[in-house]
Amino acid sequence: MLRRQRSVDILVVGAGPAGLAAAARLAASGAGTVEVLERDARAGGVPRHCHRRGFGRWGVTGPQYAESLVEAALGGGAAVRTGVSATGWAGPLCLETTGPHGLERITARAVVLATGARERPRSARLVPGTRPAGVLTTGELQQAVHVYGQEIGTRAVVVGAEPVSYAALSTLRRAGVEVAALVTEEARAQVGRVRAASTRLGVARVPLLTGAVVTELLGRGRLSGVRLRRRDGRERVLACDTVVFTGDFVPDHELARRGGVLLDPGTRGPAVDGSFRTASPGVFAVGNGVHAVEPAGVAAGEGARVAEAVRGHLGGAGWPSGGVPVVAETPLRWVAPNRIVPGAAGGRFVLRTAEALGCPVLVVLQDGRCLHRQRVRRRILPNQGVYLSGGWAGKVDAGGGPVRVVVG
Repeated sequence: MLRRQRSVDILVVGAGPAGLAAAARLAASGAGTVEVLERDARAGGVPRHCHRRGFGRWGVTGPQYAESLVEAALGGGAAVRTGVSATGWAGPLCLETTGPHGLERITARAVVLATGARERPRSARLVPGTRPAGVLTTGELQQAVHVYGQEIGTRAVVVGAEPVSYAALSTLRRAGVEVAALVTEEARAQVGRVRAASTRLGVARVPLLTGAVVTELLGRGRLSGVRLRRRDGRERVLACDTVVFTGDFVPDHELARRGGVLLDPGTRGPAVDGSFRTASPGVFAVGNGVHAVEPAGVAAGEGARVAEAVRGHLGGAGWPSGGVPVVAETPLRWVAPNRIVPGAAGGRFVLRTAEALGCPVLVVLQDGRCLHRQRVRRRILPNQGVYLSGGWAGKVDAGGGPVRVVVG
């Protein structure tokens, strides 16, 4: 089948907070024709399914926040096309798409990948068992409850104890589902003590089972229970008809990988510099498609900041080659941005830790030389963001070895 061919100045893939914020800023600044592609039927990303308040400014729900982002992009002059999937690349800056109007091949002067992140489902976690009904991720749960009004079940187990896990618990309770337990292999919940205690001891009285993993799904046709193994080897079965696998986010990097965009082994998303440039000329990456997973406001802020770099590229600024990699060392899991190139914006760096750290000192080193020290004035937990100022980026020796971020 023939593909319709056309061109735009800027093509943004993904209409979540990062993509919409980038499109709004670029279109309003007169950077040229800006088009956003979104594979879902509606734009707005994950906030569309989160009915809690607190997005953007206090009192705004997720759907309201998503709608404000869409309105800003459209108001600035960007075209937002939903139900359209980017399926591959026909050239360095040419994407093949499929949507309601058929197959297209769209060439752009700059491509912004804002593809977001996804939770790893049961299959990716290698949990054995049959394929019974009642096995969900948080995103599937929120869509079923908030978008489609579907009945979920009567008794659920939530796998995970991250902030998103507690959001899943809230959604289940809103749907009238009893929550048997939150289960995590970590030693404690990855939320503040007050929130964890209020769930465990409050009205809901949901037990938190730490140091435990789900080893098997039981039941045929419909889930009947999950088998758990504790760290000491003991096993037990929790009866339930629903299990929600939460967290364990990974960047949705499939399109980047197909295009040969260099990926960072730590984040598993596109490797980017402080200006959100990838190693592929003309291709930018931003938001939770780079690092999974930060709040919607952080992703939107990055989307707004990438606009300046895109405008510079369209104005003829050179595209840097190479770059010095930035790596996070144990117990840190990853750092983003993860490339330093001359002239790139410093901005700030996002990190994750694999274990709880009490007010740690973060040290930035290159070839034994200390570039920066920063104390984090709070306890940080696994799956919580910690931010490192980027004023040291200008001190990096472009011909030196990798930059290492360590806990001092």
